[in-house]
Amino acid sequence: MNSINRRSVLLAGLGIAGAGALAACSSGSDSSAPSLVSPDDAAVAAVEKKRKTTGRTQQVTLTAARAMLELGGGVTAASWAFGGRTPGKELRLSVGDTLAAELSNQLPDKTTTSIHWHGIALRADMDGVPPATQAAVRAGSNFTYRFVADAPGTYFFHPHVGVQLDRGLHAPLIVEDPREPLRYDDEWVVVLDDWVDGVTGTPDEVFAELKQGMAGMGMGGMDMSGGSSAGPSSSSSDDMGGMGGMDMSMNSGSSDASASPSGSGAMSTKFVLMGARSKLLGGDAGDVKYPYHLVNGRVPADPDVYTGKPGKRVRLRIINAGGDTAYRMALGGHKLTITHTDGYPVQHQQVDALLVGMGERYDVLVTLADGVFPLVALAEGKDANGMALVRTGSGSAPMPNVRPEELDGKIMTASELKAADDVRLATKKADRVHRIELTGGMGKYNWGINGKRFDMSNPTANPILVKQGERVRLDFVNRTTMWHPMHLHGHTYQLGTDGPRKDTTIVLPKKTVSVHFDADNPGQWMLHCHNAYHGEAGMMALVAYQA
Repeated sequence: MNSINRRSVLLAGLGIAGAGALAACSSGSDSSAPSLVSPDDAAVAAVEKKRKTTGRTQQVTLTAARAMLELGGGVTAASWAFGGRTPGKELRLSVGDTLAAELSNQLPDKTTTSIHWHGIALRADMDGVPPATQAAVRAGSNFTYRFVADAPGTYFFHPHVGVQLDRGLHAPLIVEDPREPLRYDDEWVVVLDDWVDGVTGTPDEVFAELKQGMAGMGMGGMDMSGGSSAGPSSSSSDDMGGMGGMDMSMNSGSSDASASPSGSGAMSTKFVLMGARSKLLGGDAGDVKYPYHLVNGRVPADPDVYTGKPGKRVRLRIINAGGDTAYRMALGGHKLTITHTDGYPVQHQQVDALLVGMGERYDVLVTLADGVFPLVALAEGKDANGMALVRTGSGSAPMPNVRPEELDGKIMTASELKAADDVRLATKKADRVHRIELTGGMGKYNWGINGKRFDMSNPTANPILVKQGERVRLDFVNRTTMWHPMHLHGHTYQLGTDGPRKDTTIVLPKKTVSVHFDADNPGQWMLHCHNAYHGEAGMMALVAYQA
């Protein structure tokens, strides 16, 4: 059902500010539109009731507020964070536990916010996506997220309002399996992040510059078409799909780099990164100039250090919480054995390095050698890196810009992995197929899906429809010259017929990736690019269950 009155009454009962705005958004649909399962529908509660639960509830308060963050090496950043630190304090549950997380919004300037539980197939009304599943939490207000975490894995949480993802408001969420089949001695959670906030500017300032497009930067006359368009049905052609084809010698990522591309009236490119190229990413690697790349909230000059013993086997839980950067990650002097991606087990693969897109997570096992070793997160195509250290013995720390040879060894991406037998989807013909064209470009900064920018004021305007019980295939068709990490809320899909189970996957320029999922979690769910700026510009859509 798509009941506005029921939604409004529920939100009023919960005391959520802004419920009227959410109701107004829902009322924008015309009478001929299909009836949708609302996030607070009885079907949502019915599925939630079937989840296996331990009966235990973990309660936590997450306070989003201003924070002066110490990033190491004397670097400070005036940002926003949970509990005054970034990453925020890790939350750890067991499968079947209920999380009751109270968000206390203490952000300045009447800023609204929310929490999205990235990768968790939770109940739809707890997904944290204003205005689709809840009204945004107003400054000075609280809202409690309550859901059962019924799938083990490595997850994280972050806001889903504007470009707040690119501030310090994120933290790991680990759901442990009491019957864990892996054998290891210790764990280390590794959070990768690209950082601009409170150093050279804010994410909002970055987005404002990007929204000018290349024409607004005095580059409108340059040929950046990439040789494609979104087609006649699209309102936004793939103009100037990215800036990676430009050789403008501005890819240093230094904090004081600024340039004016034309002589008069052109805006400076304080935040826009030119010339970032990567073969692994199919060309343009990214468009934002970050002064720092962090591992566990620390700069390479003053890194986070994991201390262990030689011969011990350690599970690394790797999370890319960045806004615009894919990381090629390796541990100098070691091989990595991939065991999971996005929380789900895969057939084990031994590699030298991983490519991790924004929103992706990988679990790997490593047997530690004796000495001091750099864990390097190379900002793919951006000529910069983050670094942490593994110390098991004596020795001096490597230089912050060290590049271990493993970074150029065997590099594994998700498309090369296979799902473990026990999580592979049963072979079944798709009941419904959707073509998801990724469209737009840097010329007008008009990123979209199927030629349309997502309208936050009317989220149910152009839904991608599914029905409960269906096997659904999504064909991601990238019409742009930029790569996109595509994230589906509330579900995990499978790449191809036997690829890994994931919720976020890299779609390379001019390529198509087909994924399959079972429609078993009713509600309304976002599908979007996890580049914070592409998503906010409009590369989002709503996957909605028909009532």
